[in-house]
Amino acid sequence: MTTTAGRRAIILVLDGVGCGAAPDAAAYGDVGSDTLGHVCAASGGLALPHLERLGLGNVAPLAGVSPVERPGGAWGRMLPRSAGKDSTTGHWEIAGVHLARPFPTYAHGFPPEVVDAFAAATGRGVLGNVVGSGTAVLDDYGEAHVRSGAWILYTSADSVFQVAAHEAVVPLAELYAACEAARALLVAPHDVSRVIARPFVGTPGAWKRTANRRDYSLAPPDETLLDALEAAGIPRAGVGKVDDLFAGRGIAARHTASNAEGIGAIREWLSGGSGGLLFANLVDFDTQFGHRNDVPGFAGALREFDAALPDLLALLREDDLLFITADHGNDPTTATTDHARERVPLLVAGPRVRPGTVGERETFADLGATVGEWLGVAYRGRGRSFLADVVAS
Repeated sequence: MTTTAGRRAIILVLDGVGCGAAPDAAAYGDVGSDTLGHVCAASGGLALPHLERLGLGNVAPLAGVSPVERPGGAWGRMLPRSAGKDSTTGHWEIAGVHLARPFPTYAHGFPPEVVDAFAAATGRGVLGNVVGSGTAVLDDYGEAHVRSGAWILYTSADSVFQVAAHEAVVPLAELYAACEAARALLVAPHDVSRVIARPFVGTPGAWKRTANRRDYSLAPPDETLLDALEAAGIPRAGVGKVDDLFAGRGIAARHTASNAEGIGAIREWLSGGSGGLLFANLVDFDTQFGHRNDVPGFAGALREFDAALPDLLALLREDDLLFITADHGNDPTTATTDHARERVPLLVAGPRVRPGTVGERETFADLGATVGEWLGVAYRGRGRSFLADVVAS
């Protein structure tokens, strides 16, 4: 009789590291996007030897990353099925939930009724209400914010309501409370995916966002893999912003300020006695490099992760499965600084994994279904498990 006791699963999301335009990319304005492919090509060929050994070069043509005949793991790709291309949508889909409509976005800022309600609820005025990058809005509104104490409100092509405040002007507790108030106000049809607290410090010309960011997501509309594991009493831990993306439902996470810190937290979990699921997000690819069209930085982050991979693999136990994937694309070589509707890579590693392909999966939810089967819960969400393809019975 097969037992699932002692098994562990690790879902490691490389945020924004897509691997080619999805079939419906035209509907999102993302025809031709290919985050991994373009970063590798623009780097003149990118040496990622440890990811190559796992089969990354088998997933898609990548300059500098060769396909291997017998890789150290299983490989494939996954297609997005939910409407949207943001982190919340991608992580929910991995955990088994499909969304029928995308979260609302605001190409011209938020309507007056939303801004007025936020100002009234928080007792401060509002500056900005623009679409822009976080660094640009600080340059544009930082001095006025310090003088007036008014919030800096901005959004992007993503479904986000971002509130920036200087830590010396507005206490963190007040900023967080304001974002919680915004989350309560932002209901349909203005039910944005995330409200984000964006604290910063510094002086004009030298503003710096701090690591005290917090995200306030909508709760998933349906049961997720995390809910099913919680009901079954199976431990769940997170690294990075994962708990924020699920509105804290079914998981708590250790928040990290960088990929390096996140990798360290993953290493600690693997070294410990914890069982069940680790759901981790390494966000620098997206926030630091994809959104800033920083190709060298993106390439450097990939090299950094590749260099750390052997230590993570060495910590895998006999009954561990490590899944390396992404939640969307964020191609830094394109004119836009936004997310991209892309396929995502899928690598599976562990002592019991059979080398081979799992093909192109029809939904990210197949990953959640596979983890559910591995950990012994009946939940499959909107996916189909490919466990039999990667682990011998």
